[in-house]
Amino acid sequence: MKPARTKTPRKPVVKKGSQTSLKDPVGVYCRVRPLSFPDQECCIEVINNTTVQLHTPEGYRLNRNGDYKETQYSFKQVFGTHTTQKELFDVVANPLVDDLIHGKNGLLFTYGVTGSGKTHTMTGSPGEGGLLPHCLGMIFNSIGSFQAKRYVFKCNDRNSMDIQCEVDALLERQKREALPHPKTPAIKRQADPEFADMINLQEFCKAEDVDEDSVYGVFVSYIEIYNNYIYDLLEEVPFDPIKPKPPQSKLLREDKNHNMYVAGCTEVEVKSVEEAFEVFWRGQKKRRIANTHLNRESSRSHSVFNIKLVQAPLDADGDNVLQEKEQITVSQLSLVDLAGSERTNRTKAEGNRLREAGNINQSLMTLRTCMEVLRENQMYGTNKMVPYRDSKLTHLFKNYFDGEGKVRMIVCVNPKAEDYEESLQVMRFAEVTQEVEVARPIDKAICGLTPGRRYRNHARAGPVGEELLVTEVVLQSFPPLPSCEILDINDEQTLPRLIEALEKRHQLRQMMIDEFNKQSVTFKAMLQEFDNGVLNKENYIQGKLNEKEKVISGQKLEIERLEKKNKTLEYKIEILEKTTTIYEEDKRNLQQELETQNQKLQRQFSDKRRLEARLQGMVTETTMKWEKECERRVAAKQLEMQNKLWVKDEKLKQLKAIVTEPKTEKPERPSRQRDREKAPQRSVSPSPVPFLDSFQPDQNVPPLRLRHRRSRSAGDRWVDHKPASNVQTETVMQPHVPHAITVSVANEKALAKCEKYMLTHQELASDGEIETKLIKGDVYKTRGGGQSVQFTDIETLKQESPTGCKNNYCIMFPFFHSRKRRSSTVTPAQPDGAESEWTDVETRCSVAVEMRAGSQLGPGYQHHAQPKRKKP
Repeated sequence: MKPARTKTPRKPVVKKGSQTSLKDPVGVYCRVRPLSFPDQECCIEVINNTTVQLHTPEGYRLNRNGDYKETQYSFKQVFGTHTTQKELFDVVANPLVDDLIHGKNGLLFTYGVTGSGKTHTMTGSPGEGGLLPHCLGMIFNSIGSFQAKRYVFKCNDRNSMDIQCEVDALLERQKREALPHPKTPAIKRQADPEFADMINLQEFCKAEDVDEDSVYGVFVSYIEIYNNYIYDLLEEVPFDPIKPKPPQSKLLREDKNHNMYVAGCTEVEVKSVEEAFEVFWRGQKKRRIANTHLNRESSRSHSVFNIKLVQAPLDADGDNVLQEKEQITVSQLSLVDLAGSERTNRTKAEGNRLREAGNINQSLMTLRTCMEVLRENQMYGTNKMVPYRDSKLTHLFKNYFDGEGKVRMIVCVNPKAEDYEESLQVMRFAEVTQEVEVARPIDKAICGLTPGRRYRNHARAGPVGEELLVTEVVLQSFPPLPSCEILDINDEQTLPRLIEALEKRHQLRQMMIDEFNKQSVTFKAMLQEFDNGVLNKENYIQGKLNEKEKVISGQKLEIERLEKKNKTLEYKIEILEKTTTIYEEDKRNLQQELETQNQKLQRQFSDKRRLEARLQGMVTETTMKWEKECERRVAAKQLEMQNKLWVKDEKLKQLKAIVTEPKTEKPERPSRQRDREKAPQRSVSPSPVPFLDSFQPDQNVPPLRLRHRRSRSAGDRWVDHKPASNVQTETVMQPHVPHAITVSVANEKALAKCEKYMLTHQELASDGEIETKLIKGDVYKTRGGGQSVQFTDIETLKQESPTGCKNNYCIMFPFFHSRKRRSSTVTPAQPDGAESEWTDVETRCSVAVEMRAGSQLGPGYQHHAQPKRKKP
């Protein structure tokens, strides 16, 4: 009766990236292909097994003024022109296949310019298989006797594997074989002669420490990335001669473990190297290649051949596969043959070839950008986003760079001088890639079953067979029996010979029994001694176990105590964290309140300063206003006093004239007409000139001639700036400056010819009259060759129309006020021929004369032009 089957312990879940502290750099290797012709110029030289040197070809040195530059690049290992495919495989791909068999992922890709030998390195050539056949050979050599039956493992559309029992697998095999065109290739049939010599490997290679208590299954898939679209090269498309159906592109998906995969990709289960390579060759024929100017068979797409190894443990009896999906381990090795980077001006590409070259170069540039960002993040501690999604190539393999397996790259270079610039870019990319570190893959968890389950049942039947074998050997050691047939009654020899033979046999048997007894006694003694030794060892081990159990018990108690202490400390830490959170919140609130108060104080201080400035301005303005008002009142008072003195002086003069005049006749009152005729004869006070004809239309008055007021600065040459918007006044006296250049707009040419400048400015006064200001200044030459004006004086020209004039008789002069007063006394007119002495003030008025303030010309004269105070 078989023991009850216990449930297999579940595989512990290991979080992704738990060993991110352990990282390995990307392994970058260099392979130099031989030159096509011996006399070709070479630009790459192998220095040693880790260094190559690039030197500038002759043609490039001539174009660059003889600049000769040599650059050395280091790799993990450099393979020269005489390296075999087996030597390259042992160094580069063998560790990846070993990791694949032990449940770890791997990525190997070839990179280089077009025609550098990438496809030869990956696939091989007739008579010399590449890395792909060697990888397949090592895999099947290692797991050949441990493979599961076909269809025990089944692929699903979620990038995972399902497992079924052998009965279900047998039914499915029979179902597939019943199809008219079975899709299951025969294992034992001969390989296609087209590629048979590629997989006919002479060397035998096998992985070490293969788990014998597991069964394995191998699945392969083959895709290409063409113009940034993914196509399945193993997809069976029904042939339609009328309307052929183009291949459909596939999409990238992300599974539950955040690994990228191609949705709907065909995965074929293979059982031998021949079968696997036949599947690869079938897809290789569909791959897009073209003839370019540089390569007869140039790959126009990136190809990815995936080898997926499925591993599941046997059950406790070692007979069948354990039917638990969680115990399945899936590892994958991706072999990538990248299309070569190329320059369109060298390949002479046009149309579709040009578009293909652009997409190839773009995807390779995205790969280089991802490497540069990864290196920058690792070297400088930045966290820039890696642009994996910019290209399907980088998006598909982003899990490898995030720590899902080893990454290795073979840089293939062509040493000919024509590829110097392309090879230089390839070397720089390899230099950047070597500095990128990838996290080590995590070791798979052990299922927990007893090792050696596969051969346990074979060991149980071993003693029975050995016993039968020993019996046969013993029987063969006895002497043969003579013939027992008696043909004659008198035969006396047959029976004695038979008796003699039997006696010999009996003696031999007795001797063997004695020997056996002796051996038995010896063996029993040895068993007894062995039992005693085992017992002693058991006692010793039991004592040690007791001691260890005591130690373990003490450690458990210590662990429990430490756990309690840890819980207490965690509780205290939680309380402290809560308290800290409360204090931090209070601190933030107080800081916010303090900032608010500071802002408020700043606003109050700013308002106070603005108010102080405003009050200071108001005080200053009020002070200036009252100072001007006081000056105006003082000036008005002075004018009033001067007018009074002038009136008194006139009265005294008239009185003196009356007193000193001789009286010959009786004075009679002259008529107004006679006074007007004789008035000009008086020398004391000149009579006013009646120029307003509208008041006396019957009087013949000669036309009045305009008088020009001469400026006191007429000695210099002036620029008279009169804007075109000024209004022409009809006053008698007009400002006039001789030798002046009159302009309507100030210009540099006029200023350069003069020493003085005068601006005529008009504005409307508060009483509605026009007020004219003459703003004067000196012209100076500046250091830069121009002219500047410094204003020194302002003259104000003002005209008034007095409303208090009697009989509407008044005279207007510029600059000054016209004053008319009427005398209360009338002096009679003198006879004809005598000097008239009437002193009617109404018929006289003052004559305006330009003067400076404080001059002694007499009272009553007013000068409106005040000099502008210069700044110190």
